[in-house]
Amino acid sequence: METSLPGTHYPRDLTAREREWILWILPADRPGYREYRTVIDRMSVIGEGRRGNGEIILGPKGSDVNLDLPLAPVFAYGAIDTNFGTISVTLREISCDQISVESVCQRMENVPEEFEESRRWTYSTWMPGQLCPQCNEKVREVQMQTAERRQLQYVLSICSNDKRLWVYDAILQVNKLIPVTNYYNELMLHKNIRDPKIALDAKRFFFDLNNYSDEDLVHAFVRYNALKSKVVIGEPLRPTDATQYPITFALRKIFSRYPK
Repeated sequence: METSLPGTHYPRDLTAREREWILWILPADRPGYREYRTVIDRMSVIGEGRRGNGEIILGPKGSDVNLDLPLAPVFAYGAIDTNFGTISVTLREISCDQISVESVCQRMENVPEEFEESRRWTYSTWMPGQLCPQCNEKVREVQMQTAERRQLQYVLSICSNDKRLWVYDAILQVNKLIPVTNYYNELMLHKNIRDPKIALDAKRFFFDLNNYSDEDLVHAFVRYNALKSKVVIGEPLRPTDATQYPITFALRKIFSRYPK
């Protein structure tokens, strides 16, 4: 995105490329992302963010960038593979009527004006049952519902290959990324695992994933969500009847019933 051009004055309109990338990671056919499109249509670029060149702040005309605000959670994310490396596009949740949008090129200080695009992907278009949008590998899905509604409401999605974790909201059709470290802390508390070599090494989560049942993962998500809200939960969540244990976990439970 062209965010710090010589002679740039604020507020200004989004450039054509800025708008195209933003709309790409906010697909119009999904209610949750469509709401953000509507909000952004009423905003202008009011300045740069704390990260400087590469991060623009959207807000109402006449408002000033508030650099004292804490960094908001990621709302939408996508990546474009090019001949200059991968360009990532990150849009954060609205905070005090301001939205941060950041574009970064892995191999260059600034995003090049021209490049050859070979592939692009985003979590925003992912649906349950699909492969991981980044690596095209199988994703472990834990479907969650409340006892009252008895229908799919959320899907906890885990890609061990890319070491990514996100939750799908079936009503808003939005995917929200979850920081692994904070989630893993809640999982360790739930399992009462205190060995520092395990409890403090969040990377183990993806290698040890089959050791945890769907109930374990849901319980940790509910605890995490109470601290860092990703979805609004009005009633206790549980795995849906369609969600099954990993095979290795199920076998371990069966054989543990018999004396050695």
